[in-house]
Amino acid sequence: MTVTESSPPAGAAPDLLLPEPPTAAGDGAFSTRGWLVLITLCCATFMCGLDFSIVTVALPDIGSSLGFSSPGTLQWVATASLLPSASLLPLFARVADLVGRKKLFTFGVALFTLFSLGAALAGNPGVLIATRVGQGTAAAMIAPAAIALMTGYFPEGPQRARALGLNGAVMSLGFVLGALGGGVITSGFSWRWTMVVLCVMGALALAGALALPKMRESSAAKRMDVPGAVLATLGLFGLVYGISTGGDKGWVRLDSLGSVVAGAVLLGAFLLVERRHPEPLIPLTVLNRPTVKWSGLFGVITFGMCAGTTVLLSLYMQNVLGFTPLQAGLSYLGEGAAAMLGGMYVARLLGRFGGARVLAAGLLIQGIGTVAMFLLPETVNLPVLIVTSSVMGLGHVFSVVSFITVMTTGVVEEDQGVVGGLSQLPQYVAAIGVAGLSAIAAARTTSLAGGSAPDAAATLGGLHAGMVTAGAVALAGAALAATVLRKRTAA
Repeated sequence: MTVTESSPPAGAAPDLLLPEPPTAAGDGAFSTRGWLVLITLCCATFMCGLDFSIVTVALPDIGSSLGFSSPGTLQWVATASLLPSASLLPLFARVADLVGRKKLFTFGVALFTLFSLGAALAGNPGVLIATRVGQGTAAAMIAPAAIALMTGYFPEGPQRARALGLNGAVMSLGFVLGALGGGVITSGFSWRWTMVVLCVMGALALAGALALPKMRESSAAKRMDVPGAVLATLGLFGLVYGISTGGDKGWVRLDSLGSVVAGAVLLGAFLLVERRHPEPLIPLTVLNRPTVKWSGLFGVITFGMCAGTTVLLSLYMQNVLGFTPLQAGLSYLGEGAAAMLGGMYVARLLGRFGGARVLAAGLLIQGIGTVAMFLLPETVNLPVLIVTSSVMGLGHVFSVVSFITVMTTGVVEEDQGVVGGLSQLPQYVAAIGVAGLSAIAAARTTSLAGGSAPDAAATLGGLHAGMVTAGAVALAGAALAATVLRKRTAA
């Protein structure tokens, strides 16, 4: 019998959040309750996407206001949130299965809101960095729980594809509007209002979370894998810390290279521990699923190359073209519009062509748009800038939505939380792309400058090298997805 919204199955509590009933037309339309779920989860996703970019734009104002001692110390305002977000994701993905995904989601949103308020009121660097750590920890709770709630509520097919499409578009839009909003707010008001914006977004998401009925969830997980949680957290922390600081401090420094090596060793030990634990943090049967492994790799490619290129674009607009932060933020509107357009139509493409093909096409489009940035000139040419960044953004949204769709398809209920966490991990290890592409651009710029201070031409040559590299990696990912992933998903 088909379960409808007005007739829960016998024995079910009346306040359980049952899966969204499929529509007769199969067009992915949502009920009123479905829209409430989607808006609440997308609001939290938008808030987390907004967090990183809005703070990055406000860093100079924060440094002068609170008296940070050096640019390296100031960078910790961004890094302090990134590190716990990345390293704690696997832990909270399993906690979501133990305590309930809706409970963890609601608690994470409440914490994020409180720490955002604390950041807005911070009077010195130490307090601000501490609250940023709190925001990152809360984001690690929100991300896996939100995806698990979304994939658990919306059934596989048009509804889930449409929900993930809108969620991916909102995620990208949060980053773009963060860059724009950060410039507007810090120019007209104060950096503290960037934290107030996050606090307001958190309050809205919290109101939506509290309005949701209880979620029907699996109770398969009974206890926490403490050794696995410790090894995974420390391993990811070391890996992300080493990568995110290596580009600034140098890759041969002990704290950068040593952190990467130590992180890799700890993650290797984590895999060994998971083989023997009766209830592993991440079951190896999940990690060994071809769709999970390959989709995770393509997620790292699309996030890493897009994030790294976005940083290079910011440097191009401000260091070569002489744009103000506000002008640079406005220049991202084309990318944001393309992301929204892609998010609206990607569900139809997934339904017609399948996740593997759309993923390959998304990486191909992203790669073409990024490689074409080699045409960016030393003088202002808005059509070229807007077209190339928009094509990159469109392909990126296709890639994000399709890799999450492929990764979460066919996953049993008790593993939805774990896979939800894994699907969100690539966006937090995108520091790989940012650090790698920045290092390539810097090396090429130094080579072109010939030992003297780099001029605009040398800087542009270095940025072109980084952009072309990012495009080539995305194109290689497209070719790999078209061959390997299609065979795996067919099998």
